[in-house]
Amino acid sequence: MNWIALKMLTGNRAKYYAIVFGVSFAVMLMSQQAAIFAGLMRNMTSQIRDIQGADIWAMDPSVEFVDDLTPMDDQAVMEVRSVPGVAWAIKLYYGKARAQFQEGNFKQFIVLGIDDQTLVGAPTQMKLGSATDLRKPDGIILDENGYRYLFPGQPIRLGRVFEMNDRRAEIVGICKASPTFQTFPVSYTTYSRAVRYAAQERNTLSFVLAKAEENRDPKEVCRRIEEQTGLTAMPQDDFSWKTMSYYMRRTGIPVNFGITVLLGFIIGASIAGQTFYLFTIDNLKHFGTLKAMGVGNLRIVGMVMLQGSVVGVLGYAIGLGMASGFSDTMKWLLRDSGLPSADFMAWPIPLGTAAAAGLIVFASALFSLRRVLALEPASVFR
Repeated sequence: MNWIALKMLTGNRAKYYAIVFGVSFAVMLMSQQAAIFAGLMRNMTSQIRDIQGADIWAMDPSVEFVDDLTPMDDQAVMEVRSVPGVAWAIKLYYGKARAQFQEGNFKQFIVLGIDDQTLVGAPTQMKLGSATDLRKPDGIILDENGYRYLFPGQPIRLGRVFEMNDRRAEIVGICKASPTFQTFPVSYTTYSRAVRYAAQERNTLSFVLAKAEENRDPKEVCRRIEEQTGLTAMPQDDFSWKTMSYYMRRTGIPVNFGITVLLGFIIGASIAGQTFYLFTIDNLKHFGTLKAMGVGNLRIVGMVMLQGSVVGVLGYAIGLGMASGFSDTMKWLLRDSGLPSADFMAWPIPLGTAAAAGLIVFASALFSLRRVLALEPASVFR
């Protein structure tokens, strides 16, 4: 019976391809849009994830996300260091500054100022140079995408000089950094140099990076920091989730992408459902003949579900492959532009689209089964 069901499915090639196309299109649109949304959320926390070595971020209580900066007094570092359970604490500057190049144009930079002595938070994936080169006079490390954005079509090299806040800056290293939400180049330098590059304020400390003592729970240490200093403290992952939560609550990004994903599901379900229904109508005489031969309704349901499963698996595989191919194509097109690719195929996305594809196929099969189950076997002989 399974062989007969498959022969019926592929007998009308036009309808068979139409059903597969409907499921494939829905899977491609849903997974591709969900991947872009996940990539945007991930890019919003790239600077948090790229800072390695510290497991606690302490900040002013008014901070809601990583770019919502409320500068603190440098005394906050000493206060965090005095909390029991804190192994060490250092300063971190995070902000933006304008750079002027010899051509006379200006570009805005993301500036990360790390501790002068320990260099905790320096980039770990270096393309050229070393993190210790930050100790050279006027030295900064620039991310590779930022370099290609600033100097398109030019080979990567060290030693380029420009000005930031009327102060000399020299590229002493090129690193790999996670893509950012905006296209601003990411630069690393020492804390003392970063506060000179940025616009001057009375307070310049953006965050305090800390490390919990060995065998101490970072969340418990964060609670002690908040009780003793009045600052907000949280592990690195929690701060990333807080930043993403802010953008999901306060911007229209989730709604816009959610509408697109929903439209993909509706369009895919409409195409697959209507085509599957017409396919079933065309094969009513075959189902009626099988019922007249003694095949029960349960067996008929199994045959229709087998047909739906075959269509669903093929459509899901093709759709997910199309989404992955689109992602690879965009990365290839943007490889020398310095612009980041926004999509990120997180593992829940294929699982979610698989469930959506299964729901489309299951609903389409149920919609078609009504006519089959109500069919009188004798009607095929009239």
